Amino acid sequence: MSFRPVVPVGGIVGWQFLQRTQEHQREALSASPLMKREAEHFLKEIGNVTSAEELVADRTLLKVALGAFGLESDLNNRFFVQKILEDGTSAQDALANRLADKRYRAFSDAFGFGPGAIQKTSLVTSMEDVVEKYQSQAFETAIGESDESMRISLYAQHELVDIATGEGTDTTKWLNIIGLPPLRTMFETALGLPRSFASVDLDKQVEVFRDRFSSATGLSDLSALSDPNAMEKTTHLYLARAQIASFASQQSSAAIALSLLQS
Repeated sequence: MSFRPVVPVGGIVGWQFLQRTQEHQREALSASPLMKREAEHFLKEIGNVTSAEELVADRTLLKVALGAFGLESDLNNRFFVQKILEDGTSAQDALANRLADKRYRAFSDAFGFGPGAIQKTSLVTSMEDVVEKYQSQAFETAIGESDESMRISLYAQHELVDIATGEGTDTTKWLNIIGLPPLRTMFETALGLPRSFASVDLDKQVEVFRDRFSSATGLSDLSALSDPNAMEKTTHLYLARAQIASFASQQSSAAIALSLLQS
């Protein structure tokens, strides 16, 4: 991808710059020759696709379809992706339902190849939405190449807000966050939890996440993130903690290098 986003600094200052310029930068990405070709090909061909096998057989279609849900790393896992699509999500034992990462469920639902599902590849508005998501995710991926915390923050602006404003109990919403790797990383970092925390009993994880979130932000539950000010506060907390962790890591690496040079 020839597009290179501009993020001059990290942390909250870099985020504020990105917020001011992202609309212009997104437009530049969408107008790039590669993105235009991919979008045009997808919208031209997807309406002719009637099976999961046909979708995975076209690499450009598959790239856009997976990329729309942040699953581009599975581009070469054609048989796995085909199984996700063919199983659908209606059955409890469907592959997408058995995976911890809930992005696979959304991906499968978007095309409707599963048993009893309504096939959506011929629905123009639905497929245009997939392209829009792909371009949004592509921008986030490009941002992540220079600063992963910025990518996660961008992702949170739509996915976390959707969870916060959606139906379900606060516990259900925390389980949704735990099932989305970028959001899990965001909250683990913001709340000072180690990666090993993922091995703790799921009910205990929800309890700790909820308690620490309330203590750190003063917010009683996740639905409060429907307020833009609360969302900004949470994002800033994450970015500040991520920058501190990055600085500490760099300092540690420098100290190790110095020790090796002196030995």
